[in-house]
Amino acid sequence: MSVVQLVPRKEEPAGEPSVNPVVSVAPPTGKPAMRPTPASEPYPLDRAFHAMLARFTGGISPAALSLAWLDWSSHLAAAPQRQAEIARNVLQDTGRFIEAALHAASPDQRPWSVIQPQGRDRRFREPQWEAAPFNLFAQAFLLGERWWHDATTGVRGVSRANEAIVEFSVRQMLDMLAPSNFAATNPEVLEKAFQSGGENFVFGWQNWCSDLVRLLSVSKPVRDEQFVVGKTVAASPGKVVYRNELIELIQYYPTTAQVRPEPILIVPAWIMKYYILDLSPQNSLVRYLTGQGFSVFAISWRNPEAKDRDVAFDDYRKLGVMAALDAIGRIMPGRKTHALGYCLGGTLLSIAAAAMARDGDTRLGTITLLAAQTDFTEAGELTLFINESQIAFLEDMMWKRGYLDTTQMAGAFALLRSNDLIWSRLSHDYLMGESAPLSDLMAWNADATRLPYRMHSEYLRKLFLNNDLAEGRYQVADRSISLSDIHAPMFVVGTPTDHVAPWRSVHKIHYQVDADVTFVLTSGGHNAGVVAPPEESWHSYQVLTKVADAPYVGPDEWLKLAPHIEGSWWLEWSSWLAARSGEPCAPPQIGIEGADSLPDAPGDYVHT
Repeated sequence: MSVVQLVPRKEEPAGEPSVNPVVSVAPPTGKPAMRPTPASEPYPLDRAFHAMLARFTGGISPAALSLAWLDWSSHLAAAPQRQAEIARNVLQDTGRFIEAALHAASPDQRPWSVIQPQGRDRRFREPQWEAAPFNLFAQAFLLGERWWHDATTGVRGVSRANEAIVEFSVRQMLDMLAPSNFAATNPEVLEKAFQSGGENFVFGWQNWCSDLVRLLSVSKPVRDEQFVVGKTVAASPGKVVYRNELIELIQYYPTTAQVRPEPILIVPAWIMKYYILDLSPQNSLVRYLTGQGFSVFAISWRNPEAKDRDVAFDDYRKLGVMAALDAIGRIMPGRKTHALGYCLGGTLLSIAAAAMARDGDTRLGTITLLAAQTDFTEAGELTLFINESQIAFLEDMMWKRGYLDTTQMAGAFALLRSNDLIWSRLSHDYLMGESAPLSDLMAWNADATRLPYRMHSEYLRKLFLNNDLAEGRYQVADRSISLSDIHAPMFVVGTPTDHVAPWRSVHKIHYQVDADVTFVLTSGGHNAGVVAPPEESWHSYQVLTKVADAPYVGPDEWLKLAPHIEGSWWLEWSSWLAARSGEPCAPPQIGIEGADSLPDAPGDYVHT
């Protein structure tokens, strides 16, 4: 018990803001509650300083990074046996490497005799890297990577989060030094220069200048003209049938004489534009579903601006999922809805479904989640950017502007796959002087969006940092919700190389809900695995259904039990939906009275 009596100050010093919490009162209109303006929030000078600092650190909190390195270095300094083990490994590998270097010209010396690239490392896969001295350059680099990995991991006493941060940051620094990133040590670049008479460097310089001009002008690539929203992508015929300040609801025209009576509602993530599921006609899930006789609706989110800084996470539920269900109910009354949520949209759909189940709302017939997490304890390397210091720094970065900018978010995702998204592109575009043909998926990925300040802060704190949804603390309308209240059949899709929503994290839905769960693990990554048209023959998947009262099967056991199937998971899902739908009937009306004033698909919000 404290023996110090705290006497409240009688008056605040002039010019210093009060630190009392500000209570937000929801207006009677149902619109998002008004929040304090940036000038009225506590410690504006500190926040402005952090926002300025973020410009030089790429949004990474220096304090969080420093504490992680201090944790690791201090524990390693106090571990002499671990140091001796690391030193012994270095000496052994160095001896083997020197021996390989001395016999590099020998015909009996095989490449990769000391160390070889891991299966997913594509930097040194070409046969040119097997020749000396380039093979030695690559092996020396790979040995350095392994040495540093050994040094930054397995040190007793270091917290797992700090260990991951140190290992990740070291890996980023080493990736910059890879011999594949430099013309003089990259045999593919030298061979291309010899064959082209150095033209590859001229073309690479042109590519670099074009990228620089585009970066400074904040314009989209000229090549995007072959993927025009509403013409070549997001081109499925439909009409906007409902609009509010946050969404446009698109209803797609039927392409079959009869349709299933239950509509499908697509809830995409608002991190990117909605048309990831309506790309080119051959890659469009919307087009595929309408061709299978389903009535399809999709939410198109409005890209937030500075004025939307106080839009809350729950506003996306109310003005998004619930408003869309209400509109669908007016168009197709009395029908249950097959709801699909993708990525962050799937997390939002899970929250909405749990709240609906709690309140006795039975409008959802089935729930489909694509690469969506409901437990964030193992959310992959994204969690490296999630701790109290980093979130506070990120909040200050968003505070003045009112939103998270597209470049900051894209940069964080690029770091998670720096070899593929940064350094391999540097080598391909600037050293080889080549330009990869743009795909519809790449064009969509470049069409980024912003995230409102308040929504993103709540998302990071409540879901990532505190894991409130998985642990039963998440509240909707001031009352707790639980995923265990969900009883509607679920179809859940994960991908093995997903760096945003790792499939083992997605798999946790099995023990969170009280429902039949059909889980699919499909080939590919977070986007390429979901966009899996049946015409592409390289797709495959595993699938297994767990009924609600069946024993839990962990992810490792699931891999052994689930059968492998060649083909697209779209076919599996379409059959699953059909088995849970009524007999085909006449198509529904398009929209309701008053919808004629709204635009045709893809609407207006997709262009914001």
